[in-house]
Amino acid sequence: MITRRNFLQGAALFAVSAGSGCAHEPRHSATAEQISALQFTDITHRTGIRFQAVNGRSPHRYFIETMGSGCAFIDYDADGWQDILLLSGQPLPGSYNTQTGPSLRLYRNNRNGTFTDVTQAVGLAETRFYAYGVAVGDFNNDGYPDFYVSCALGPGRLFENRQGKSFKDVTGTAGISDNNGLWGTSCCWLDYNNDGHLDLFVCNYVNYRSLHDDMPCKLANGVPTYCLPNAFAPVACRLYRNNGNGTFTDVTDASGIGSSPAKGLGAAVWDYDNDGLPDIFVACDTVPSLLFHNLGNGRFEEVGLQSGIATDAAGGPHSGMGIDAAQLAGSTALLIGNYTNSETCLYRETAPGLFQDEAGSNGIGAASRNKVGFGAFFADFANRGHKDVLVVNGHVQDNIHQYYPNQHYHENPLLYRGDGTGRFVLQPAAGPLGVPIVARGAAWANLFNDGRLAVLVTTNGGPAYLWQSTAIAGSWISLSLAGTRSNRSGIGAKVKLTTPDGKTQTDSCRSGSSYLSASDLRIHFGLGQFSKEIAIEVQWPSGTREEHTGLAANRVWKITEGKRAE
Repeated sequence: MITRRNFLQGAALFAVSAGSGCAHEPRHSATAEQISALQFTDITHRTGIRFQAVNGRSPHRYFIETMGSGCAFIDYDADGWQDILLLSGQPLPGSYNTQTGPSLRLYRNNRNGTFTDVTQAVGLAETRFYAYGVAVGDFNNDGYPDFYVSCALGPGRLFENRQGKSFKDVTGTAGISDNNGLWGTSCCWLDYNNDGHLDLFVCNYVNYRSLHDDMPCKLANGVPTYCLPNAFAPVACRLYRNNGNGTFTDVTDASGIGSSPAKGLGAAVWDYDNDGLPDIFVACDTVPSLLFHNLGNGRFEEVGLQSGIATDAAGGPHSGMGIDAAQLAGSTALLIGNYTNSETCLYRETAPGLFQDEAGSNGIGAASRNKVGFGAFFADFANRGHKDVLVVNGHVQDNIHQYYPNQHYHENPLLYRGDGTGRFVLQPAAGPLGVPIVARGAAWANLFNDGRLAVLVTTNGGPAYLWQSTAIAGSWISLSLAGTRSNRSGIGAKVKLTTPDGKTQTDSCRSGSSYLSASDLRIHFGLGQFSKEIAIEVQWPSGTREEHTGLAANRVWKITEGKRAE
C-alpha cells in the first residue's frame, strides 16, 4: 500500500525532476503583428453535439479514471464532410454513476452547421468497453475510412466501414484481438513498409490488465487517492503489419518496437530524416520518450536518447501526454505536453537527426508551467501560412489544490500564435480559452469546408466541446488525398506547396498525434494574401512524384494518385 507520505514524497520528487522542465532561455519581445489575437467561439450546442463521457469515477479511485478518452474527425460516409466520433469509458465497480451507454457515439455532419447522432443507425449503439484512443484510416483500401479503438481492461477494437452505411467489429478476424490485454492509449495508422496497405501502431501505457492490477494509494487519514504512474511498470507499444487481405500480423518483436518498454501516451508519425519512410515519435509519462527510426528493412531502431528528444533540457524524463510533429520555419519540430511544474516542450531539429528543446526561448514554455497538458497540436488557425499551437489542459488529481493552492483540477487551454520564425505568443484567455475544463483529447478539422478550422475537445468524465476559429486573416486550401499505388487514405504522402511569391510550405497526411485523438486527414494550408495560382508537389508513399499547378484557393481539392486534381 502506498501511504500519503509515500505519495507526497513521490509527487515532490517528481516535481523536482519535472521542475527542471524544458529549456529556460531569454524571452524575445513580440511584434504588433504577433500580438493580434486568435480566438475561438464555442459552437457545441448550436451544432447539436450532446455528449457526456464516462470515466467510472468511484471512491476506489482506480488509476484508469484519471486519463480520459479521445475523439476523432472521420468522413465515414465519404461525402467530403467531416463527421465526429466521440469515445467513452464505462462504469467501474462502485462508480458514482452506474448508467451505461455506448462507448462510441457517431455524429453525421448535416452540411448546414449541425450534426445528427447516427450511433444507432451505423451499428455502434451496443459498444460496451473502456475506450481510450482512436485512429482513422482506410485499412482495406475500399474508399471508406475505418477506425481502431484502443481500450483498457480489455482488447482494442477494429471497426470496418461498410460502404458508409454501418460499421462491423472485425477485431477477431483481423488478428489483432488481444493486444495482450494491455492498456492501449494513442494509436495511429501508417504504411511503415510502403506496400500500399496501412499498418497499425498502438501505444500502451502501463502494466494494468485488470482492476486487480490497481495499486491502492491512500492518504494518511485512509482516504483513497489516485496513484502516480511510477507505481506501475512500463510496457512496450505494439505494431501490426497489414497482410493486405483483411488480416494483420503482430510484428512487435520482429520490428524492434517491442525492445523498448515505456509508458506511452501519445504518438506522432513523421519522416524526420526525409528518407521516404515514416518514423514514430512516442510521448511517455515519467520515463524517457521514444523515437523509432524506420530502417527500411522491416525494423525500427529506438534513437530517442541519441536524438535529444528522450529527456528534457535538464536530462530528466518527460511526463508527456500529447504530441505532434510539423515542419516549422524550415526544420522538423516536435511538440510534447507537460505535467505541472515542468513546461511544454518544443524540440527543433538543429542538425540531421539531432533535436534541441527551444520551448523556453520561443514563448511556449512559461505559460504552461502550472498546468498539465494533454491534447496538443500545430495548426494554422488564422490561415496566415504560419503554424499556431494549441494545448488543452486538465490535472489528474481532482483534489490537487489541497496540496498545492496554485494548481487546479480544471485548467484553461493555451493557444499560441506563431510568427513563422518558430516563435509564439500566448493568446488572451477569452471565450472558450477562458473557461477552465479537465481536458484530455483534442483534434482539428476544416469542419464546414470553409477554411475556418474547428477544434474538438474531450474532458475526463465530462462533456465534449466543439470550438470554431473566429480569426480568419487569409486564404486557404485543403487537400484530400487518395492513393492508388499508395494506400487509399494517402497517409504518409508529403505535400510541398508554393505560393506566387516563391514561398513554400510542407506538410504530410498523417494519422494520430495529439492525445488519444484523430484529426482531419486532409492537409490544410493557410495562404495569407494569395488566392490563386497555387502549385503543389506530392510525393506519394509509393515513390511517385506529381505536380499540380494553377490550383485555386479557398476550396477543397481532391488529389488522386496518377490523376489530375479535381
